[in-house]
Amino acid sequence: MSDFGNMVKKEVKELLTLQTIIPMLVMTLIFAGMGSMIGGIKEEAMKKPVIGVINEDAGPLSEMATAVLNAQADVVYSSTGGADLQEALEQVKEKDGVALLAIPEGFSESIYQNSPGEIRVHWIMKGAGIMDSISTGIVDVLIQVINHEISKELIEQGHSVDPEIALNPTVKNETTIFKGKEMKGLSPGAISGMLQSQSITIPMVMMMIIMMAGSTVISSMGMEKENKTLETLLTLPIKRSSIVAGKIVGSAVVGLLMAAIYMFGFGYYMQSFQAGLEINLADFGLTLGMQDYVLVGISLFVTLLAGLALCMVLGTFAKDYKSAQTLILPITALATIPMFLIMFKDFDTLPILLKAVLFAIPFSHPMMSMRALLFDDYLLVLSGIVYVTLFAAATVALAVHIFKTDRLLTGRTGKKKRGTFFWWRGLRRNLKRDNKR
Repeated sequence: MSDFGNMVKKEVKELLTLQTIIPMLVMTLIFAGMGSMIGGIKEEAMKKPVIGVINEDAGPLSEMATAVLNAQADVVYSSTGGADLQEALEQVKEKDGVALLAIPEGFSESIYQNSPGEIRVHWIMKGAGIMDSISTGIVDVLIQVINHEISKELIEQGHSVDPEIALNPTVKNETTIFKGKEMKGLSPGAISGMLQSQSITIPMVMMMIIMMAGSTVISSMGMEKENKTLETLLTLPIKRSSIVAGKIVGSAVVGLLMAAIYMFGFGYYMQSFQAGLEINLADFGLTLGMQDYVLVGISLFVTLLAGLALCMVLGTFAKDYKSAQTLILPITALATIPMFLIMFKDFDTLPILLKAVLFAIPFSHPMMSMRALLFDDYLLVLSGIVYVTLFAAATVALAVHIFKTDRLLTGRTGKKKRGTFFWWRGLRRNLKRDNKR
């Protein structure tokens, strides 16, 4: 029994280390954050949407529609006709509104004459994230409530209207204003869906490259330490900067190859969801030029360089191949956090603190670059490239510095274990001398 207890104690002590505890804590914080966001979605869905209403029709059905809106929404702007549309939009936007609904003259008469009544919806879209589109979804529900109330009125009063009109008495004429661009005929939901399908590729590529190439770097460091090949490598007359650069470039080639193979299959997977879409972003002026693709490529390259250098720094803490496996989790977490943040909220609609966190994580910039360039936000992309380049340079310099010290061999750079340090320095000097001979 004592032998069994000692074996259990030994395994627990080897597995439950700081390298395993920290990644578990990080993943716990990620799941807690996701849970908080989901809870925020429920709270957001309970709020009344902030809207403006223009009613240019004096008929009973338009009065019924405005009554529904006044009862179930927070109407911050109201007019009965003759209002300037741009001025009304500005007032609703100042009150953090989500839409301006306009009921044109002849709305009621049109329905009585077997034609659907038009409701003009001018959407003020703030972001393309899941939480950003909740309030617009609530307004869509309100329009469905208006349809239901008008249908009930037509049936109860016995109006001789076409059954199709009785069931669907209104039609929406939608215009969405998003980041200075006015897109007629598109709802915020359609725009969000298109942007998600267009920009999901980069986050997935970034995730696969970091996970695969980063894991290769850290695992190779652990295996080289375990097999003692790193000791031999460091004794060769090779510049430490060349060793670091070679490891990073080699891992990048392998990671890019594996990610390309994965994305080939992922592309077919995404096409199955987009097969029925007839809307093209190019039809609304949302296109990327050659210079935009160059900027996306530069952002990907410097981020990959920064990620692999960071993996190499973490790899120096690996004692063997087993411990190296847990060190990839912090890198995976850093790549996962921005992906979920961008999925739930647009960068422009995030609180200041979360904006700072998202900007500080280097992996987030390629994920945001394509969507930002679609709306000509070059400042965010260029500042991100500069920041990640500086981050990559600092991380590579740190990796080279660690390789120039004896930390990889002794496990520390302090005064302890000086005997090991001098023994290793003497052994290295002798090997170099033998190589010269």
